[in-house]
Amino acid sequence: MPATARFPIVDAQRRRYVILAEGAFGELASKTAIGVIRYGRDPVVAVLDSSQAGRNVSEWLGDPYDIPVVATLAEALVRRPSALLIGIAPQGGRIPPEWRRTILAAIGAGLDVVSGLHQFVSEDPELAAAAEGSGVQLVDHRCPPDFQDVARRRDHRPGTRVILTVGTDCAIGKMSVSLELRRSAVAAGLPAVFVATGQTGIMIEGWGAAVDRLVSDFLAGTVEWLVERAEGMGDWIFVEGQGSLDHPAYSAVTLGLIHGSTPHGMVLVHQPGRAEHHGWEGRDSPIKSLPETIRLHEQVAGLVRPSRVLAVALDTHLLAESAARAEIDRVAAETGLVTDDPLRFGAERLLDAVRAELA
Repeated sequence: MPATARFPIVDAQRRRYVILAEGAFGELASKTAIGVIRYGRDPVVAVLDSSQAGRNVSEWLGDPYDIPVVATLAEALVRRPSALLIGIAPQGGRIPPEWRRTILAAIGAGLDVVSGLHQFVSEDPELAAAAEGSGVQLVDHRCPPDFQDVARRRDHRPGTRVILTVGTDCAIGKMSVSLELRRSAVAAGLPAVFVATGQTGIMIEGWGAAVDRLVSDFLAGTVEWLVERAEGMGDWIFVEGQGSLDHPAYSAVTLGLIHGSTPHGMVLVHQPGRAEHHGWEGRDSPIKSLPETIRLHEQVAGLVRPSRVLAVALDTHLLAESAARAEIDRVAAETGLVTDDPLRFGAERLLDAVRAELA
């Protein structure tokens, strides 16, 4: 691989964020906002969503997240943010036209703008001119690295273990599960690394590459490159999954991640009750059974290098605790794999299962 390829250490500057999530906070569309609030390194001082104004982020994420939801940028500016973060991940990745006035007002108020959209704010003539006039930065986290090479099916460094999260659907929590596994691994004294493969993960971790922005020929090669870098940072490598292998719109990124990372094992992520692929509801795209999904992933991985699904992570936030625990037991019986909800009950059991299988 080219030794001179630039790795995107994306924006090490520390900021105080107001997150723009107008009309969307708390929904699947605002997963960027939720991820940055829950796992990000920089403080969030307010969320801007007039439809939820007067509420608090703690109502969604719990007491540790005491962040007001406000109706206007002026209310947020009182809390002295230094940047506006665009907190949605819509299909197509475009700036909502009705948000443009707010973004321009933020630039005029001296705020940097941080975005993970496919439509780059730094390449928008109106926004770029305003930013130059105000002396602020426009940061696009989906900007790809200049690395361009195909995968080589390299061997992993001896002693490392690479774990890829995969899912029955997109927008189902693969990033969160990877981060929770990394958190539990660090708590257990393991040298663990999270590999960000999407814009939200990059915002959280500070490095990575958004695989849905890459030239398809170089997708697996770039993932291989990311994993190689991570292996220089620790022994337990948790690679953030994207899309799902049978999603009509987003299967390509999943395939590239499987064949590029050549994981020693996979953790399958699923939300009980979700019956159709996100964005394809009512369009004949049902989610397969978990045993069938597991077989599919293991067969596809084996085309390049054998790998197994080692555990199942569930998102049970829509279920009462008793129902959640019953569903965890049911899925464990159905799949024969250790199953848990790592956000709700911790990732220790999942990590222990992965370690036991890869010992």
